[in-house]
Amino acid sequence: MSEPAGTTSPWVDAVRAAALFAVDPIGVAGIVLRAHAGPVRDRWLDHVRELLPASVPVRRLPLHITDARLLGGLDLAATLAAGRPVAEQGLLADVDGGVLIAAMAERMAGGTAARLSATLDTGEVLLERDGLAMRFDTRFGVIALDEGLTPDERPPGALLDRLGIRLDLSMVSTRDAIEQFYESEDIAEARARLSSITVGDDVIEAMVGVAVQLGIDSLRAPLLALAAARASAALDERDTIGPEDAALAARLVFGARATRLPPMEEPPPPPDQPDEDEPEPPDQGEEEEADVQPLEDVLLEAAKAAIPAGLLAQLKMFGGRQRQRSSGKAGELHQSKLRGRPIGSRRGDPRAGVRINVVETLRSAAPWQKLRRGEAGEPTPAPTAKGRGKRVAVRPQPRVEVRRDDFRVTRYKHRSETTTIFVVDASGSTALNRLAEAKGAVELLLADCYVRRDQVAMLAFRGKEAELLLPPTRSLFRAKKCLAALPGGGGTPLAAGIISAALLAEDIRRRGQTPTIVFLTDGRGNIARDGSPGRPKAEEDALAAAKLVRSANLTALLVDNSPHAEPRAKKLAGEMGAMYVALPYADAGAISAAVRATVLPAQRNGAPAR
Repeated sequence: MSEPAGTTSPWVDAVRAAALFAVDPIGVAGIVLRAHAGPVRDRWLDHVRELLPASVPVRRLPLHITDARLLGGLDLAATLAAGRPVAEQGLLADVDGGVLIAAMAERMAGGTAARLSATLDTGEVLLERDGLAMRFDTRFGVIALDEGLTPDERPPGALLDRLGIRLDLSMVSTRDAIEQFYESEDIAEARARLSSITVGDDVIEAMVGVAVQLGIDSLRAPLLALAAARASAALDERDTIGPEDAALAARLVFGARATRLPPMEEPPPPPDQPDEDEPEPPDQGEEEEADVQPLEDVLLEAAKAAIPAGLLAQLKMFGGRQRQRSSGKAGELHQSKLRGRPIGSRRGDPRAGVRINVVETLRSAAPWQKLRRGEAGEPTPAPTAKGRGKRVAVRPQPRVEVRRDDFRVTRYKHRSETTTIFVVDASGSTALNRLAEAKGAVELLLADCYVRRDQVAMLAFRGKEAELLLPPTRSLFRAKKCLAALPGGGGTPLAAGIISAALLAEDIRRRGQTPTIVFLTDGRGNIARDGSPGRPKAEEDALAAAKLVRSANLTALLVDNSPHAEPRAKKLAGEMGAMYVALPYADAGAISAAVRATVLPAQRNGAPAR
C-alpha cells in the first residue's frame, strides 16, 4: 500500500482517504474536499457512499440552514395539537452515527460553523430555545465540499481545524478518476477490527514531533492523524499501527496544515584521515543498524511531500497583519431591520418599523395555549334567546392566543456597498512612461465596478498636491470623462496622495460603505508633504503616510507601473500592508487583470487582500 512520498496521484490519495473515512468517520472527523462541482467530485462522493454501510445515515447540510433546522426546536403543529411543548430534533441530532455533507462550505456562515464545531467537540447538541432545554447525543463525520476559486476562499478556520483530511481534486481529470481499491466488504471487516488496533508510544511521539516541526499548533492534528493511521492498519489487517500507516496518515493530515518547513541541518564535517592508532571501523551489522531511519524522519518526509506547491509562500504572504473585519461581495456585513438575508428572529414590537415573523411568533405562543385557556376560564354558555324575542351572540374563543411578549421580528444582515478609490500617479516620470496604460487600466476597472454596481472614486497627485478628480459615483460616463481630462507632468507628491486617499477612505467608511484603495505609482516621491522638493524628505513622508493606511486597517493594492520593478514601491506597499504587484512590461489589460485577480476576489471572499 505504501508508495514513495511525492509519487502518489491526488485521486489515489482521495480514494484511500475515502476508505479511511468510511472505516472510522467519527475518529477521522471529516474530509475537506476542494473541487468544482462535476463528474470527478460526484464520482468520489458516490465511492464514499458505496463504502459506507447501508444503515449509515447520510444527510446534506444546506448553506443557509436555520438554527431551528440545524439544532432542533419546537414542533409547532405537534405543540398546538398536544397543548404542551413538543420538541423536534434538528439535522445534527438526526445524522447521529452517519455522515453530514456540507455544500459550499467556503461560504458557510460563522454561526453555523461554530455550532457544527461545538457539536463535533462535545458529541451532543445543546438545545436551549423556544422555552426548551434539552440535549441530544450525536456523533458523526463531515464531508465539507469546498468550491473556492482562490486560495482565500476556504471553509471557516474552526471547521478546517476539526476535520482530519484535506483533499484537492480541482486538477484531476475525469480520465484519471477511475481507480478504486476497496469494496464495502473490506470496510465492514476493517470496522470490526478497528477497536483491537494498538498504538505504540513511538508512533505517538513521532506524530507529535512531526507536527511541531511543521509548525502545526493545533493538538487536534496528531490525534486525527492517529485515527487515520489506526483505520489504515485495520484496512491492511494489522494488529498495530505500522510505519506505512503512520506515513499515510502524516501525508493526508499534516500536508495541508504545515506552516513552515523544519530548519535545514548543517552537513557534517568531512571525516579526517584515519590514524593508525584509531580503532577498527564497526562491522557490517552495526552499519546496517545505524542506517535505520527514525520513524519521525519517515513521517516528516511523507508530510513534506504532500505540502501543496506554493502553500508556504502564500502563508508567508498572507500571514502578516490580519484584518479584524471582513469585506464581502459588496462590502462589510451590517445588520438591518428590513434589508438583506434573514439571520434569525428576536423578540420585538412589529410597530417599530420591523418585519414580524409569523411562524416564530406562533412558535413562541404555542406552548402557553393550554395555560392561557385556563386563565380565561371555560366559555360560559350564553342564555338562550328563544322565547324572549332577542338573540345574544356568544364571543368565540381564539384558537391561538397571542400576547405582546410572543411577537418575534425577523433580523436581517446585508453587505454594504464597496467603493474603489483609484489613486493615480500623474507626475512627470509616470506621464512619460505609463500614464496612458494607467488610464486604460482604470477605464477597464471602472467598467467592472459599473457591472457590479460598485462606486468608484479617483484621486490624482502631481505637482505639489493631490486632487480629488472624481467623488464616489456610479456614473461610468463621468468617470471616463474625468479620466480623459487628467493631465500629466510635474513633481511626485506621493505622501499627499496617500494621505488624501486614506482620508477619503475614512469618509467613505463613516457612510457605512467599504473602501478599497488601488495605487498606481512607481513609488518614487520627490515632493514632501509640506510641498518642498527633495527626495529623502519626500520618501520619509511617504513611508509615514503609508503607516496611516496600515493603522486604519484599509484594504489596499499597489501596482508598481515603473519600467523596472522599483524596490521603493515594494517597501511602500509593505509599510501600508498592501498587496504589491509589479507590472514592468504590462499594458492596460494586464494591469486591470492584476487588480481583478487580487483585490476584487478578496472582497468577494471576505478575505484579507494582502
